[in-house]
Amino acid sequence: MTATTDFSADREAMIETQLRSRGITEPHILEAFRAVPREEFVSAERRHLAYGDHPLPIEAGQTISQPYIVALMIQAAGIAPGDKVLEVGAGSGYAAAIIGRIASRVIGIERHPQLVRIARERIKQLRYDNVEIVAGDGTRGWPKEAPYDAILAAASGSHVPKTLIQQLAPEGVIVMPVGDPRWTQTLVKVRKRTDGTLEQSDLGGVRFVPLVGEEGWSDS
Repeated sequence: MTATTDFSADREAMIETQLRSRGITEPHILEAFRAVPREEFVSAERRHLAYGDHPLPIEAGQTISQPYIVALMIQAAGIAPGDKVLEVGAGSGYAAAIIGRIASRVIGIERHPQLVRIARERIKQLRYDNVEIVAGDGTRGWPKEAPYDAILAAASGSHVPKTLIQQLAPEGVIVMPVGDPRWTQTLVKVRKRTDGTLEQSDLGGVRFVPLVGEEGWSDS
């Protein structure tokens, strides 16, 4: 049995046991996870752990999120074909790649130059032409391509940055963790109504790395 066959089987098992069994049943989301090889987004020594039900460490002291959490955030944001999506904290590039199998355009913004370089290489090798990884302060968003139908943040802030809300399209959704990075945070969903007011709901407890930047935590 080849490694490719092993990873394919692991991917199918992940979809059934980690996603479908927990209420992620939308065909377009499951198909996106089926299409993206998670083993290509972790280091060689951790490839055998790629489909475990947990986050994994990556370069620059960051993590690649647990598959279920990525799926939950995509589901909560209601990402659909034709959408333009901003991902804050692109990290390995995995979540941006998954989103790119659904949305028309994905911008993944990352503050660590090493991760930007590695994620760009992976996205290019896999020929995900509708996904772009950019370098910058994620708390400031990426105004060049705003507004966005959805914004997902893979790092925890003390609040939802005002700049991200400003870059959200009417009826758009932000999904991000909020809370002290030293403890369990709350995953929140914020919808921007057409009149500009906000509707917020809580999606449960999570653990993410801190959101560092102008409207985030200090890097000290």
